[in-house]
Amino acid sequence: MVRNDRTGLLATRASLRAQTMAAYDWFVVDGASSDGTARWLARHGNEAAWWRSTPDRGLYDAMNIALDAIAAKSSCSHVLFLNAGDRLADNRTLERLLPILAERPEAGLFYGDALEELPGGRLVVKRARSHRRALLGMFTHHQAMVYRLASLCDIRFDLRHGLAADYAFTLTVLKGGVPAYRLPLSVCVFAHGGRSQQNPARGRREQAVIRRELLGLSRTANATLWGLQWLALTLRQTIPWLYAKYRFSPNERSFLS
Repeated sequence: MVRNDRTGLLATRASLRAQTMAAYDWFVVDGASSDGTARWLARHGNEAAWWRSTPDRGLYDAMNIALDAIAAKSSCSHVLFLNAGDRLADNRTLERLLPILAERPEAGLFYGDALEELPGGRLVVKRARSHRRALLGMFTHHQAMVYRLASLCDIRFDLRHGLAADYAFTLTVLKGGVPAYRLPLSVCVFAHGGRSQQNPARGRREQAVIRRELLGLSRTANATLWGLQWLALTLRQTIPWLYAKYRFSPNERSFLS
C-alpha cells in the first residue's frame, strides 16, 4: 500500500527482491500518487503479480482492494500487509517463515516480533505480546502478522476506523475461532511515522469503540485500558530509555538459529 512515497515503495521492493526464497506474489495498491510512483509502477509493473494506481479512501480501503485482488487473481494461501517503507526483517525471513506456515495448516493467524529503528540506525526487537492479550490492543505491528486467506472469508477492514481498523480486523479473525500461532522470529522492520503514531489519542478512541462493539467491554473497563495506554505513551515520550528497557530487546536475539 502506497501513496506519494516512491522512495518507501522502492525500499519495500528491495527487501522482497533480496529474499533467498522468491515464493511470493507482490500486489501493489497505489492511491493515485503524484510523486512519480504511478509512473514507476507503469514501467516496472511486470515485477508485481498485480497493481493499480487509482484514487481510494485511504490505507484500509487499499488493503481491502488488495484482498479482493488476491482472492480473484492469485492462488496464494496467506497474506502479509506491508506499507511503503516497511521491510522484511532480513533476507531469510521468507525462508524461515514459509515452512512454518506449511507445517500448521490449522492456524489462521501467525504473528511475530517487529524490528524498530532507533535514532542512529540501531535496530531493536519490539516483542509481540500474546494474542490472548488482544484486549489491551494490537499485540504486534500488523506488518508482523500473516493471515491465512481461508480464515478471512468475507472479513474486510472497517473503514469507519481510520487508525485502528487493523485492530478490529484482527479481533474479528480471532473471534472466528481460528488458532493463532506465535512465530519464533522477527517478521518486519517497521517504518516509523505512520498516522497512528501521529494521532495516538484518536487511535485509543477507536480502540475503545472496537472493544465495546466486538468484545462487549464496559465503559469502566475501557476507561481503565485507556489510562494504561496513555501511561505507556507518556512513558515512551518522557522517559524513552525506561520504555526501551521494558519494551525492546537486542536485535540478535530475534532470529531463528
